[in-house]
Amino acid sequence: MEQVALEAATHDVSLWALFMQAGLIVKLVMIGLLFASVWTWAIVIDKYINFAKAKRQFDQFEQVFWSGQSLEELYRTLSDRQNVGLAAIFVSAMREWKKSFERGARSPIGLQMRIDRAMDVTLAREAEGFEARLGSLATIGSAGPFIGLFGTVVGIMTSFQAIAGSKSTNLAVVAPGIAEALLATAIGLVAAIPAVIAYNKFMGDAGKLSARMEGFADEFSGILSRQIDEKLQPRQAAQ
Repeated sequence: MEQVALEAATHDVSLWALFMQAGLIVKLVMIGLLFASVWTWAIVIDKYINFAKAKRQFDQFEQVFWSGQSLEELYRTLSDRQNVGLAAIFVSAMREWKKSFERGARSPIGLQMRIDRAMDVTLAREAEGFEARLGSLATIGSAGPFIGLFGTVVGIMTSFQAIAGSKSTNLAVVAPGIAEALLATAIGLVAAIPAVIAYNKFMGDAGKLSARMEGFADEFSGILSRQIDEKLQPRQAAQ
């Protein structure tokens, strides 16, 4: 009993020591998972800031848009800016509106289709931007535990080979090798769990923003449709 305690005392089981004692493959797995964890938190911080900013911009634009301000005046204000979300959809629709009337548009249906297409393209681009890099979170969240498990399997195999070489099954001999192998699984979970939570949260936020953009595009399409009828019907009647 005293011999087992003495052997256990000679082994350092701190996290750093376990990492340094691990084999090359297990070390590479741990380093890769640590990098994935850092990348996950970088994406989380970036997305948190960007989504909060987008929500504020959406609220500000809707407040101005529904305040009764002239569409032409609002377009002149926003046309020279780098717009995102609702403002980008509004500017794309107004730009197509103005181009069509400058070229003498005569077909209400054709003009409406071009405006709707312009808004759809902008909406898809904005939605893609909100979902950018979320795929990395999904990959880390799904693959992280399995990569960690791979490191654990390799570590345990190495430990068993060492046990066979030493011809001893004392806990003091087995425990350090098993501990360093399980450390890979622990790091995999540390990387994967925040990635899964963040992915689900931000995908939900992206879905809500996309729904707001789709709702605005439908409402704005209806507003422009009425204005198209008011502008083109007198022309058609005169002809």
